[in-house]
Parts: sequence; C-alpha cells; structure tokens
Amino acid sequence: MSSSSTQIPAPLREHRLRGIGLMCMAVLGFTCIDTIGKFLIHHMPLGQVIWGRFTFALLVGSLLSLPSVAGSPSEKIQGLVRTHRMWLQLFRSSLLIGSTVLNFVALRYLQLDQALAIMFSTPFMVAALSIPILGERVGPRRWAAIGVGFLGVLVVARPGFGGIHPAAILSFLCAVCYAFYSISTRLLANVDSSETTLFYSNLVGTIGYTIILPLIWHSPDNPLLYGLMVLHGSLAALGHYLMIRAHKIAPASVLSPFMYTQIVWVICAGYLVFGDLPNRWTLIGSAIVIASGLYLLYRERKVRGESVPPSVDPVA
Repeated sequence: MSSSSTQIPAPLREHRLRGIGLMCMAVLGFTCIDTIGKFLIHHMPLGQVIWGRFTFALLVGSLLSLPSVAGSPSEKIQGLVRTHRMWLQLFRSSLLIGSTVLNFVALRYLQLDQALAIMFSTPFMVAALSIPILGERVGPRRWAAIGVGFLGVLVVARPGFGGIHPAAILSFLCAVCYAFYSISTRLLANVDSSETTLFYSNLVGTIGYTIILPLIWHSPDNPLLYGLMVLHGSLAALGHYLMIRAHKIAPASVLSPFMYTQIVWVICAGYLVFGDLPNRWTLIGSAIVIASGLYLLYRERKVRGESVPPSVDPVA
C-alpha cells in the first residue's frame, strides 16, 4: 500500500492528530476572544476591555505555565520570569498591545469575518519581513503567493469602490503589528522557553493598563459583563497555551493550515451573536487569501522540510 498515511508510524500519526485537535481548539478560543471583545467594547471603555484581556490572561497563563517549569515553587517563578532577551520580550509585548488595540477599534465598525480576512494577510508580511530580519530567502513562487494574497485582501476591503468601513485600515495596521510580533516570537524561540514568552506576552499590557485603570474604569451595569471580562482574558491565555502544546507534539507544517479553520468559527459567531453574514466580496477575498496562504505554507514546507516554524500565530 503506497498511501502516505501508512508511511507515518502510528504513534507519530496519533501525535499529529492530537496536535491538530489542539490547534483547532486554540483558534476556536481566539474566535471567542474577538467575539467577546467586540461585544464588550459596546458596553464599557476600550481601555477597560484591554485591561481585562491582558490581566486575566497573565494570571491564567502563569497558572498554566508553572507546572511545566522545573524546580521548587520559588524556582518555578524565577524560571518563568528569567529571560535572555528582556528588551525583545518587552518590545514583543508592546506589539501585542498595539495589535490588540487596533483590532478592537476596528471590530467596533467591522464584522468579525471582515477583520479576520484582512488579518489573514499576516503570514505574507511575515514571509516578506523574514528576508531583512531573519536573513531568509523567498523565491519567486512564494513572492507570487504573497502578491496574490494581498490581492485577496484588496478584494475584501475594495478601497475606493464603496468597500467596507475605513476601519479596515486599522485591521491592516493590526496585521502589520502582528507580523512583527510573529517575527520577534521566532527570534525569542531560540533563547527563551515558550512559558517565559507567554508570561511576557501579557505583562506590559497588564502593567500599563492597571496604572491608568482608575482613570478609565466604568462599573458595568450588568454583572454578566464582569464574567465576560474574566472569560475574555482566560480564553486568551488558554488559546495560546493550547497552541504551544500543539506545536510541541506536531510539526508546524502540519498545524499551520488549520489556523484557517478560524474563518468558519468567525462566520458562525458573527451570525449567532451579531446577526452578521459575510458578503460575496468577503467570501471571495477570503478564499483567495486562504489559497495563497496554503500555497505559501506548502512552499515553506518544501524548502525547509518538517522543521518549518509557524508563519504566524492564529489571530488573537
């Protein structure tokens, strides 16, 4: 039998299937983050929503990460906060703040599927930025995939043709921030543990917005909103934790295509929560972007083999 599946040992297949399952759960969590965030920004100040997202993500993420750090309780904490590239960690965390703010402001005016379709341009930016920053080589076929992918983004936004709200520009800037965030993640992967990087991801946002919280706090009228704030940050931490676990047991080249399942969850959430349905331009543009992204991932796999790092984290 020549089926490719028979050439992979059963334990390895099982690990890959588990990794795929964890990745799909992670992107479902990221969809819930955007859905809850879009709901919350219509009921409380944006800064308060961002504070909840980072603060509870920091708390829950630390609780999830500590068991993976060796040593006594005090040694675990020291191991979690110890970094060899402090300034890069802080810069990466600042990029996440920027992308989060831009994303939430954009979601005030855009549908979930529209914002996500534009955010799917991030892998193309990462591929382009990897040339000057990481010294990688991008061949003509991957450049073609990058160009077609950006064409798909233009189909979604349709600038100058009565397209979607101008807030689409903010989604594009969010993708730029997230591209640099992903590049810095690759750089840190060589020097710091994933648990340490996850900790610092939320640290700057927590500290910064805690300082200004007394100036922006608005007590929610509905107690349910408090619970959603906690859930918002908790899902952010859980989603990133599941994604990290997925990459520990399965190759990134196997997992990365499944980040595009997020578009399915986003369309469902947009309809169920906000009554939004994607228009034909969003669907056509998303199809172009996803096809180009999958081809880009295929070319990366061909060039680098199974060790290819993830082009981008799922949108969070």
